[in-house]
Amino acid sequence: MCRALLYLGKPVLLDNLLFQPDSALVRQSYMPKMLHMLNLAGFGMRAWDPGSHEAEAPFAYASDSLPVFDRNLKNLATKVRAGCVLAHVRGVAYSTQVEISLQNVHPFQFAGVPLTLAHNGDLTRFAELRPRLAAHVRPDLAHQVRGTTDSEWIYALVVSQLANPFESPTGAELVAAITRALAIIREERAKLGIDVSSSVNLFVTDGRQVAAVRYCFDFGRYAIADAARVHEANMSYLSLWYTAGSGYGLHEGEWKMTGGAERADSILIASEPLTRDVASWVEVPEYSILHAEIRDGRPSVEIHYLD
Repeated sequence: MCRALLYLGKPVLLDNLLFQPDSALVRQSYMPKMLHMLNLAGFGMRAWDPGSHEAEAPFAYASDSLPVFDRNLKNLATKVRAGCVLAHVRGVAYSTQVEISLQNVHPFQFAGVPLTLAHNGDLTRFAELRPRLAAHVRPDLAHQVRGTTDSEWIYALVVSQLANPFESPTGAELVAAITRALAIIREERAKLGIDVSSSVNLFVTDGRQVAAVRYCFDFGRYAIADAARVHEANMSYLSLWYTAGSGYGLHEGEWKMTGGAERADSILIASEPLTRDVASWVEVPEYSILHAEIRDGRPSVEIHYLD
């Protein structure tokens, strides 16, 4: 199981998202609360600073090493504040068949495309599925695929559903593109007779809006011919949570948002709550897309349900 987070709102120090809280994203790589599988295959991030040069372009960071030992990441995190962050710790099956490389580190972002995406989950029998998905991807985007993951092809498929992938979409256009991409995957799985549980939790942003998807194809159906391959992550619906508020940071010894949703200026979405106190966190419904953007200084949150 991978771990990821999305933040949108008042600029926050990256250290306060990645390292400091009780269950910060980097801590989750070796001390997860849910699905106790270690994440050992790298870390990646996009972060937008509204005060930086060319503010519409994000900081980009990627490493195939363990983030807890990454001094460069720690040093960067203690100096940079960002108003939007997408960060991802890659988790993979414990197998010699898995390729660990920078090309496979999330989030993915093609040249000239504002949207970036990270994925938590896996597509069963992806080797068979890949050429069928590629047929739905724009050729000018398909040639930018560099890695071997299902996640990068999901990204290519999502952005290919936009009328113009090289411009930031509206919220409605983004939700429609994600919905269509999931429908294509579902259709192509059916043609191949694939009916095994496959999680597709997605984290998407262009720096001014965020979308998070909690979805699983054929949840509850497992290939049992090789029982050893039915691992823990397949047995539970992958989690996704969000919280809204203001002044995210350390308050009276606790990491949390303050002010409550009614006075919120920021939203934080994560695979699992980052803080010890989870009372202010809300679980994203299964089979849904959460979309949020800042309007008049406050996060506007919508939940769109999926088939």
